[in-house]
Amino acid sequence: MSIKLSPLNDVQLKALEQLTQGIQPEQAIWLNGYFQGLAGAVSTGLTKTQTSQGLVSAKAVDKFPLTILYGTHTGRSQALAKALCEQARAQNITCLLKPMDDYKPKQLKEEKNLLVIVSTHGEGEPPEMAEEFYEFITGKRAPKLNGLNYAVLALGDKSYKLFCQTGIEIKQALQKAGAKELVPLVKCDVDYEDDAAQWTQNVLAALGKLQPQAPVSTAPSADKSSEVVYSKKNPFRTTVLDKVRITGRDSDKEVYHLEFALEGSGISYEPGDALGVIAQNPPQLVKEIIKSLGVIDTEVVETRVGKLSFNEALEHHYEITLLTRDLIQKYAEKTQNKKVKAIVESDEKLDQYLYGHDVLDLLQEFPARLTATEFLELLRPLPPRLYSISSSQKAVEDEVHITVSRVRYENKGRQRYGACSTFLADRLEVDDQVLIYIDKNPNFRLAENGKPIIMVGAGTGIAPYRAFLQERESGNQKGKSWLFFGERRFSSDFLYQLEWQKYLQKGYLEKIDLAFSRDQKEKVYVQHKLKEQQGELFRWLEDGASFYLCGDMKYMAKDVQITLLDIIKTQGGMTDKKARAYFKKLKKEKRFMADVY
Repeated sequence: MSIKLSPLNDVQLKALEQLTQGIQPEQAIWLNGYFQGLAGAVSTGLTKTQTSQGLVSAKAVDKFPLTILYGTHTGRSQALAKALCEQARAQNITCLLKPMDDYKPKQLKEEKNLLVIVSTHGEGEPPEMAEEFYEFITGKRAPKLNGLNYAVLALGDKSYKLFCQTGIEIKQALQKAGAKELVPLVKCDVDYEDDAAQWTQNVLAALGKLQPQAPVSTAPSADKSSEVVYSKKNPFRTTVLDKVRITGRDSDKEVYHLEFALEGSGISYEPGDALGVIAQNPPQLVKEIIKSLGVIDTEVVETRVGKLSFNEALEHHYEITLLTRDLIQKYAEKTQNKKVKAIVESDEKLDQYLYGHDVLDLLQEFPARLTATEFLELLRPLPPRLYSISSSQKAVEDEVHITVSRVRYENKGRQRYGACSTFLADRLEVDDQVLIYIDKNPNFRLAENGKPIIMVGAGTGIAPYRAFLQERESGNQKGKSWLFFGERRFSSDFLYQLEWQKYLQKGYLEKIDLAFSRDQKEKVYVQHKLKEQQGELFRWLEDGASFYLCGDMKYMAKDVQITLLDIIKTQGGMTDKKARAYFKKLKKEKRFMADVY
């Protein structure tokens, strides 16, 4: 609705503008529910005094039961679920909020209304906390649920083949069990906020129809803090304090250590969190795409964020360095190109084409006449890139550090560049500015009180462990700690070598095992080092150690988990079934934590 058509007066409009400036997604979702309740109060004849003071008692009607379950790897599903639960309670709904690993699936038979918010991890796998619930509801033991109302919000990433698969399969299982769907399943890509807000609005409206005479609760108290909250939608403009290449000249990798200023921001973070960086696409790639399309770079186009020049839209707001299945499918439908359709219809051909290709490949190999607007409609928003934070705020105070590997390779005679890594490595210098925010990761936290920790990482997967040991040094905690690190060559790729030596000397790091794969004829990886130390490693686990894993999801992380399971089986003298139960127990106790990408 335009301002001219708004029923609000000037004072109200100004207050609304102040209220929504810099608002976070979960806050927007909460306000949406509150205003829905307020509208309901007006339509049922409640006075302003009754609404603001909450004089209509919740006892006037029976409490309306609702259970919200969430399964998350990064914490996003948890934040959405928490915001939704608060809104539901504001509408006099008795809301039970539970992580999936703290919920007994057999209780499903007793539920009346169930909302599920769940992410998909890796190639169609449920996040660790959702595994038990997922296996139950999709398995043979799932009960009949004819009296249950449900809705599912699925979070995922369209760059993966099985997009939102966990949410889809849970929805299908609930449907098969006879439950009634309140609102259709919504599948969210990495830019999930708007879709999640719409789903929340629809869910609350559907619940409201089941509870037509629900009174409105007390209005929310005013926010006591006037501080700006920084987020993906409202990032902080920071200054680069330092940038250093930390791989040697002989290395075939370029890894950089970057430090950013946080002074005056009020931003706080913990070891295990990630730094979100607002990426910028390679300018050369933008130019070549515009040339291939044959449009004018300064042409003004309508985008998700308003009217922009085509050049600016491509450089700052749309994903062009990566291809997704969704994009190729849209391109096939738009162009009706038979060769593109053949790729889409074959999983094998699609997987091959997705690897190492970008949007320009699609335009050059399967040309089509598209306007600037038509082209943008095919693309997804350019998501921020997340980097594991490699510093402890207790140690560096008003700074945040990250470790970045520059992505650059050649394919079909053309150089390819990572959107954010080359922006940080090639185009950003000390004193330049960049937009950032903190992405919380409650599922990758340093064990408290100096308890034993085993840290396994390869390449830039070492980053969070630098934060862990900075944190322990700041608190003078010299508990047992063991680092397994893998890279290519000792002489050029031993990231933060001097720091690890310092921690060993001071006693903050007790043991270190290194795997440099190219320093000998036969390649040696971190899983081989784990195997070599399996006896002592298992004793550490038995003594309560937490096991951390950070690195490449597709290969390294899978190999490490297979090795760890085998160590548990061998050293514990267990059957395969008991070893898997032991491993599952580690996960449930938050003593196995993974941060993989």
